[in-house]
Amino acid sequence: MIIQLDPAISEEAKAKITDTLGQLKFKGTEVKTQMGDYLVCIGKTNIDIRQLGFLPGIIDIHKVSDDYKLVSRKWKVNSTKIDLGDGVVIGDGSFSIMAGPCSIEGEENVRATIKHLKENGVNIMRGGVFKPRSSPYSFRGMGIDGLKMWYNIAREEGIKIVTEVMQVSQIEEMYPYVDVFQVGARNTQNFNLLDELGKVDKAVMIKRGISGTIEELLYSAEYVFSGGNEKLILCERGIRTYEKASRNTLDLNAVPILKDKTHLPVVVDPSHGIGIRDYVDSMSLAAVMAGADGVIFEIHPLPEKAASDGQQTLDFQQSAALIRKMKKTYTLREEFEMAV
Repeated sequence: MIIQLDPAISEEAKAKITDTLGQLKFKGTEVKTQMGDYLVCIGKTNIDIRQLGFLPGIIDIHKVSDDYKLVSRKWKVNSTKIDLGDGVVIGDGSFSIMAGPCSIEGEENVRATIKHLKENGVNIMRGGVFKPRSSPYSFRGMGIDGLKMWYNIAREEGIKIVTEVMQVSQIEEMYPYVDVFQVGARNTQNFNLLDELGKVDKAVMIKRGISGTIEELLYSAEYVFSGGNEKLILCERGIRTYEKASRNTLDLNAVPILKDKTHLPVVVDPSHGIGIRDYVDSMSLAAVMAGADGVIFEIHPLPEKAASDGQQTLDFQQSAALIRKMKKTYTLREEFEMAV
């Protein structure tokens, strides 16, 4: 059960609600976020909410059977919108496109990529400055200096930044230069990191774990939400299976399932999902038709010279063609949804 509290509730009224919950054998945990004040209540499922609804300071009460209560659509029917500022919104019913290199490599690379994005109507750039690599000898990113350089150029051009944070100690230093903190697949169940991201007032994109279930992804989002941060985006990026024909198995089943289970925006990463450049187009368009709120994919002016993941990265010509196709496909999806 979730109780929405009046923002102006008095401590006396809050104490009365807590006492009544105790009498009803419920444990209530207060969660304050940028957008609301809630009591997440754990207890019996057959409660008559009229036993609480008359108490002052309560705006609404929702019965939620899911263990991941705050991210569940069972209490919040309307989809969450993530406002990044300057008119850039994810999950507002439009289709968001995010693109950029796997790794930020230098000023020339950043400027070329931003120029390409602006020419194609894209205002969110992805890129890694701290890179979790399977091999310790691979390029592991430019670090905070690279992020500052990227931020300065991006801000000049009105471009928003999505980049991965790998550990708690990086959050404070990265905070001024990030629009969306990305939690990578290897950190989806790094609960210390998720707890700390619950304390920041910046959007957080959580990628599905390498072999993670849909439910586990939702639990990860619940950690951030319960910590106080409602600005959450979920990302399907493929899971590890026995299949060897592609880098991962891109689970597009997850898109409609997540859209049904949660009010949070859902985006798809086809680059990591399939890991093969020639198939990124197909999986991106499939993601659009599956109902995704956006696609995030990798681009580079010369993929064969990319510092990381060149085999799954599109060049600018391929990227421009894909962006056009995704926009047309999204229009077709809208027409289909209106027709039915």
